Amino acid sequence: MKKTKDFSPGKEWKHLIPRPVCDGHKDFIALYHKAWELAHDHIKELPGLPFSPYMDEGALPYDIWIWDTCFMALFCKYSQNVFPGVESLQNFYQVLHDGVALPRLPHPEEPEGVQFCIHIADNPPLFAWAEYENALFHGDKEYLKDLLLNKQYLQKHFDFLESLNVETLFPMVRAQSRWKKHKNGYFWEGGRSGMDNTPRGRKSAPTEVNRPDNKHILWVDAIAQQALSALYIAKLSRLADERDLESCWLEKYEVLKKKINELYWDEEDGFYYDITADTGEKVKVMTPASYWVLLAGAAPEERARKMAEKLTDPHKFGGYVPCVTLSRDDPDFNAEHGLYWRGAMWVPTAYMTIKALEQYGMKDFADSLAVQLISHMSRTYQNYDPHTIWECYAPNSCAPSHSCNSSRKVVRKDFCGWSALAPISLFLENVIGIRSADAFKKLLVWDIPDHVCGKIGVCAYQFGDVTADLLYENGALNIVSDGPFTLTVNGRQFSVRTGTNHFNILEQL
Repeated sequence: MKKTKDFSPGKEWKHLIPRPVCDGHKDFIALYHKAWELAHDHIKELPGLPFSPYMDEGALPYDIWIWDTCFMALFCKYSQNVFPGVESLQNFYQVLHDGVALPRLPHPEEPEGVQFCIHIADNPPLFAWAEYENALFHGDKEYLKDLLLNKQYLQKHFDFLESLNVETLFPMVRAQSRWKKHKNGYFWEGGRSGMDNTPRGRKSAPTEVNRPDNKHILWVDAIAQQALSALYIAKLSRLADERDLESCWLEKYEVLKKKINELYWDEEDGFYYDITADTGEKVKVMTPASYWVLLAGAAPEERARKMAEKLTDPHKFGGYVPCVTLSRDDPDFNAEHGLYWRGAMWVPTAYMTIKALEQYGMKDFADSLAVQLISHMSRTYQNYDPHTIWECYAPNSCAPSHSCNSSRKVVRKDFCGWSALAPISLFLENVIGIRSADAFKKLLVWDIPDHVCGKIGVCAYQFGDVTADLLYENGALNIVSDGPFTLTVNGRQFSVRTGTNHFNILEQL
């Protein structure tokens, strides 16, 4: 990366994160700072790792997860000089694709210590998405060329999953892989997909077991995430000015996109489903896994609109808490406690769903879901003791979900971890409305919401080599920046100069 970084956990850091201003949602600001504090507690030092310190997800002390770390990188991008989000991906790249070993850790009951491991090698392949979103903030073309041309980690991981055809336990990995390639998609399993006790693939209604583990279905999220990987390798190639590489990966993307739409779409329900490998029959358990198709931009416009309708339907994914993890009319939906992936709201899949809507121009809808989601987390933070951020949330009350094991206790607390995505990323992107940054073009896009109450904006917003304070009130836009950039506000462009800038934009809003 361009800038020298200091990830020392003990250093003073709070002045280095963006500081939101939002008079209309002041309760969100407390949750925002709590999320950063918990996330900072999860910066861990471990000598012997390919990259240390690293972001710890907050689940188990001797394991790291691919999809947790990729999701954490999506909020760490807002403070890249403090939080080693994208850097933590080296602990997967170098182990899985370069054969680097991980250290053993002391343990009072194990004389030889405990092996530190990647928990699952075939977790959702989100590396390219995470790298792209971070690239837009660091703007380092040389890093991208090294990643894509020299290391080729993203291409290697895509090919690694394409090569799997037997269940395998890899070195430095805790769990045996379950991903297997089929001509029409990929076999998988709940825990490896990240959705643990999801009832997808059940053979009865409701399912008779905690994890149906149907070995005969092809998972819609698996093929959609491979398409997402191919698409974002292409996008990264474009940023790196590697047009031949971009074309190569767009071709791979189009092949997967075609297969998704030919095989996984159910016209009657207006939804993408898992399918059986032998007959292609739709396995009609409705979960947010299907919205990975939209995030990958693989759905035609009319199909995306039908998918979006399910998010407002109170019998599907709508209701008191949005973006729950199982359709509310499903026989396995647990209305009281959520029971993990049986109806709880998980921030990572909710974040993904909201970003998927934006791919199809449904920005207002995405913003309204973000407000609902953060409001629910904020109410839970204020009213449920202990006052913290949780692994996942109950679908109908201001409470954490319960776990899926026999104890049925509340889920993990202080989980930032990926749960920071809503109070940090969704707050900045969908509530304050700073939609996107592009350090390569020195471009910032801000969709100031309608009916703003008081001041709104963010101070110390960083992208590329620019740090800026951006504040809006009563039609006046005030910006203080340490470097020039282009700002697009509700479709109108402004040239921001180094120093103090004032723009009157009331008539444009």
